[in-house]
Amino acid sequence: MAFEVVENKLPLTEECHHYENINEVPWDIQKYWHQRYSIFEFYDYDIHLTDDGWFGVTPEPVATKIAKDLPSKNKTTLIDLFAGSGGNVIAFAMAERWSRIVAIEKDPATLACAQHNADVYGVREAITWVLGDSLAYLETLRTDPGSLPAALQIDDPVHTATLFASPPWGGVSYRDHEVFDLSTMQPYSLAQLHEACYPLEHTLFLPRSSDLRQVARLAPEGGKIEVVQYCMSGASKAMVVFVPATTGSHASQKQ
Repeated sequence: MAFEVVENKLPLTEECHHYENINEVPWDIQKYWHQRYSIFEFYDYDIHLTDDGWFGVTPEPVATKIAKDLPSKNKTTLIDLFAGSGGNVIAFAMAERWSRIVAIEKDPATLACAQHNADVYGVREAITWVLGDSLAYLETLRTDPGSLPAALQIDDPVHTATLFASPPWGGVSYRDHEVFDLSTMQPYSLAQLHEACYPLEHTLFLPRSSDLRQVARLAPEGGKIEVVQYCMSGASKAMVVFVPATTGSHASQKQ
């Protein structure tokens, strides 16, 4: 299977770091290290990240606000499709708005960091951890749900589950574009993500300069979506798109 439930805490590897001194930090992530307390308030309590993890983790104040803003009416399960180092899923668990939270991450070292960081915040055991491909999980949930492990089965997911997707974006190259073309986002384009999440309610965490014309096409037939720019210290950190569950036409049919 392309994904598996991780029953026990994965061990930290040599790729997992807690940098204490700027001299230890690779040059290309030093600016993120200077922002470490806005990324994780409890950084000094042994927070670990892989070097790639510094580029993708959501700052804690933004993650906390998103956890409060996510739709949750009648939703009992939240699935974080790209858990990374745990910034968002920790905030989801601390919000205590869902009875079940699932965190999926395909890189073992990154997942080990996320579990360790969730321990720092005291919420690791409130999360079901999955190692593997989140899109493969969604496909199985849609086409063969009975084959899923019991911990990943969801009754009536369209009405009981909500998805959160903060994909990698393809590095920091989006900063070079005044308007970022989401069809070029790597490793998944906007259309691929939306297709994978359909028909479940889903929230997409996208570059702040994302093309609003492409985002608008995600609106369901006769419906609407909500788009919010999340800011910190006067600067936008990301565009977040809230897409409702639907059984009608979806974006991939309209693009």
